[in-house]
Amino acid sequence: MSERTAPAAPLRARAEIDLAALRANVRALRAHAPGAAVMAVVKSEAYGHGAVPCARAAVAAGASWLGTATPEEALALRAAGLPGRIMCWLWTPGGPWREAIEADLDVSVSGMWALAEVVGAAREADRPARVQLKADTGLGRGGCQPGEDWAELVREALRAEAEGLLRVTGLWSHFACADEPGHPSIAGQLGVFREMVAYAEGQGVRPEVRHIANSPATLTLPESHFDLVRTGIATYGISPSPELGTPADFGLRPVMTLSGSLALVKRVPGGHGVSYGHRYVTPGATTLGLVPLGYADGIPRHASSAGPVLVEGKWRTIAGRVAMDQFVVDLGGDEPAAGAEAVLFGPGDRGEPTAEDWAQAAGTIAYEIVTRIGTRVPRVYVNEERDG
Repeated sequence: MSERTAPAAPLRARAEIDLAALRANVRALRAHAPGAAVMAVVKSEAYGHGAVPCARAAVAAGASWLGTATPEEALALRAAGLPGRIMCWLWTPGGPWREAIEADLDVSVSGMWALAEVVGAAREADRPARVQLKADTGLGRGGCQPGEDWAELVREALRAEAEGLLRVTGLWSHFACADEPGHPSIAGQLGVFREMVAYAEGQGVRPEVRHIANSPATLTLPESHFDLVRTGIATYGISPSPELGTPADFGLRPVMTLSGSLALVKRVPGGHGVSYGHRYVTPGATTLGLVPLGYADGIPRHASSAGPVLVEGKWRTIAGRVAMDQFVVDLGGDEPAAGAEAVLFGPGDRGEPTAEDWAQAAGTIAYEIVTRIGTRVPRVYVNEERDG
């Protein structure tokens, strides 16, 4: 992902990343879970914001753990000099277990194949692995099933720990519906998690951390906080669900502002077709503005004829289809200069749309809107200095 600290000249497009906002969000999340440590999840390039700069900002604001999906993401953080605890959880057979052990990563294990591979890697590395056992409490993705499967995993992990091959550092799980207040699965999963933790501890596991809370649970379910909360999308100032509240309701501020420079402004007559398929035809004489961002940059094609854009203080709507590299807005006769800023989304302070507005326009969630912004869009970091 290309990075800039300050634009030397107007850019075709830019994703401005406000690291002061990110640090403030981490502090707000710590206040929501005062009895727990905070893991800032920086998977998928920190949800599109840039993993290394965001990880550094999160640690500076008091996040004591970092989390990634893949081991490669976690190893890249180590290679960039990020210290402290880093956990990764999405493994496939033959993964870089030894490299992870040698980099002092915490690795997640959901079943016997993974336990066997990490134990083998620990023997090769001649040092113990830090392992967290994941319980499937009802999400149905990764994690070990309750009952005999969990008993076997716990038993064999303890056997390997007794041999000095690993240390069970954590017990964890993940919610399915924490973003849906009152969903019956929430209490059910909490109950199963407590039972699975109690069983493991009864067998002799002494975890450093127990954790199940994601962003929505961190914000709304204090009974789920245990020793550690994992904050993903909320770290970047986006509400995990409109039903839970706006970012401001939780003391959060969106970190990314996405904008582009108008590549062309031109007058056209009424009845003029716009973009592929002519799904939009001008109702009368007007001006069109060309925004040089398209689905190759992560602008959802599903937002064709719906995505909102702020140009010179006015909301505009995409006219017709989003193309690979560009889309058009009907300026209604206004004539901003080529190079004028078109703001797709941001915090909303200047009246611009938010990522949630784009999610509504595209029929998706705000997570996807920010995460999909591609590598052709430079990340421009502002407010990099630590707060006084």
